[in-house]
Amino acid sequence: MAKADYYEILGVSRSADAAELKRAYRELAMRYHPDKNPGDHAAEEKFKQVSAAYAVLSDPDKRARYDRLGHVGDMEFGLGSFTELFDNLVGDLFGRKKRDKALGRDLRYTLELDFVDAALGCDKTITFDAKVECGDCRGTGARGGSAGLAPCGACAGRGEIKVQQGFFSVGKTCTTCGGGGKVIAEPCARCKGAGLIDKERQYTVSIPPGMEDGGVRRVAGQGEPGRRGAPPGDLHVIVKVRPHPLLRREGQVVVCDVPLTLVQATLGAMVEVPTLDGRVEMRVPPGTQSGTVFRLRGKGLPVGLKGSPRGDAHVRVVVETPQRLTPEQRELIERLDATLNDESQPQRRKFLDALRALEPAPQANTAKS
Repeated sequence: MAKADYYEILGVSRSADAAELKRAYRELAMRYHPDKNPGDHAAEEKFKQVSAAYAVLSDPDKRARYDRLGHVGDMEFGLGSFTELFDNLVGDLFGRKKRDKALGRDLRYTLELDFVDAALGCDKTITFDAKVECGDCRGTGARGGSAGLAPCGACAGRGEIKVQQGFFSVGKTCTTCGGGGKVIAEPCARCKGAGLIDKERQYTVSIPPGMEDGGVRRVAGQGEPGRRGAPPGDLHVIVKVRPHPLLRREGQVVVCDVPLTLVQATLGAMVEVPTLDGRVEMRVPPGTQSGTVFRLRGKGLPVGLKGSPRGDAHVRVVVETPQRLTPEQRELIERLDATLNDESQPQRRKFLDALRALEPAPQANTAKS
């Protein structure tokens, strides 16, 4: 039997935006929710259908795939998955809100790196203050650990309380124990019932090659511990790259501008240039023009993880025009210029030929006073 079209199930057009999809789903899901229709298998099946439709159409990638292929590759969901989807979207309208486990707090650390370390990748050991699980109470906050916990009197250890809402009796998370069902009988003397203590931590973080200034390295599970069995938070290492005195990045290319003297550019020379691996010698051929870019193969950024092949570095040469000449130096340059011809300056000759080929500019009218 063919499955019904997801757009038809939600009663929306194929061009419906996210807000329309959400409104349609909320209305239908509340109408057919199992808590509102106990024992009604038809309503339960309808609830599954609208939830499955929303699960696909609310995700841009899944929606695009569905629009192309239809139901091919649909995932099967149980009722629990759909009620969780509903609870996350609608909240605790029917008292099914998930118990609020105290997830561990994320930590942030700013790591300053040299330009070369950020470009090539490195391992850095960082030291920071963070809360860790109290060893005396094993994170429970109670003296003696879990043995120091007692059943919550407000919910009789169930973790939720029943509340009457109209015709329905629904369960809500117990605010006294936070849904855990247990409370601290006697606080731990070391952590005063918090379950966490302050401690200096060290962690060696691996920085991948090509890390840019402001980049973030997320280390899962290295934040503060969670409470009541919840997972820890993450550590976010924010990279601040110190500028290099000679090298810079232009996208994924390492670039260096190297000044040449007039003589070096004219006659050619061997010049030292900086790279990520240190100084190397580079040959400049005779007649090199200002702005010429040379490629140093394998001296650029790695193209993948550490150990991957390296890209190229670019060296852009800039011919420096002499300044503050003495009379003798000026005379020498003028004598040199007098000996130069079109053969030695082909670019200038090409420019002048093109300039002469242009139509003459109209004479500007000049007013006489």
